[in-house]
Amino acid sequence: MNQWPLIWEQLKLLIYTAPATLLAIAAHEFAHGLASYWLGDPTPKRDGRLSLNPLRHLDLLGTVCMLIFHFGWAKPVLVNPQYYKKPKQGMALTALAGPGMNLILAFLSAGIFVGIFYLTEGTAEGFLDYLMVLFQYMAVLNIGLGVFNLIPIPPLDGSKILGAILPQRLYFQLMKYERYGGILMIILLYTGVLSGPLGILRDGLLEWMIGAWAGIFA
Repeated sequence: MNQWPLIWEQLKLLIYTAPATLLAIAAHEFAHGLASYWLGDPTPKRDGRLSLNPLRHLDLLGTVCMLIFHFGWAKPVLVNPQYYKKPKQGMALTALAGPGMNLILAFLSAGIFVGIFYLTEGTAEGFLDYLMVLFQYMAVLNIGLGVFNLIPIPPLDGSKILGAILPQRLYFQLMKYERYGGILMIILLYTGVLSGPLGILRDGLLEWMIGAWAGIFA
């Protein structure tokens, strides 16, 4: 059986998913670093993480998962909560900044997608067609990155948000397993334990965002 047509279609798909993935990851980690910096922590700036350059933020496994499953993660930004006036609350805000940025980008991307669709009456061609599909993928991937990282499993952001609620002793016990988090995420995504329910949530959010913008443009 000739696999080249399928491979070619996957390669063509990369012209949409690659830039969308890189932007989603860069914005996510930049938001973490900026939030921590605003809370008084110089560590992200010192480490060069206050940047929208994706190469400063890529995690190999997380990026591959983003391209394959449309869910994934980036290289964590190192922060020092001791600089915060309220360390636990500051850590939660810093962790929430990344997924929050992705959901904002997803909403704006959905708006551009819907805007191009309405302006061209669904007949976009050439570069406009590329932009329309690109922003559709940006919405999908940003929702995926934002929602996925809210799961309270180390090293995802949800575990750090959970740390603001849990007693310190329980939180430290949870973080002991951080090194195994990446492998666990791949297993859960590959088996469909996470990708199925997360896909339903992602598609539901995307439908809501597109519907909200359609109501504006209609």
